[in-house]
Amino acid sequence: MDISTLEKIVVDALEDIKGHDITVLNTHRLTALFERLIVASGDSSRQVKSLAHNVQEKVREAGGQVLASEGEDNGEWVLVDLGEIVVHVMQPAVRAYYSLEELWGGETPTRLRRSAAPLPPADDSEAAQTPAA
Repeated sequence: MDISTLEKIVVDALEDIKGHDITVLNTHRLTALFERLIVASGDSSRQVKSLAHNVQEKVREAGGQVLASEGEDNGEWVLVDLGEIVVHVMQPAVRAYYSLEELWGGETPTRLRRSAAPLPPADDSEAAQTPAA
């Protein structure tokens, strides 16, 4: 499955369960471990767990592989490792405290997801972009 398809599946799964403040970070220049980092918020531990579970379910239904997930016992912050994409679903206070967007943002494009359109494929000619409104 290509990265754009996987990204769309993840974002759609998050939007299905009313995840908010969905941010996609293109990390291909920062690490060889994964291509995208997706961060989303849920308002309660129950919603955070549901969002992470829905991502895993939709990826598997589409034929993708979930490598691991962490944090489901607590529900404040759940990480879902999909290989090329790492998904962090967090409660707002935890998200504000750890500020992953600042840690991983650097010069890479950041987009707040408001539609199902995926980020364009990464290449070295990308110009830095500002967050979409």
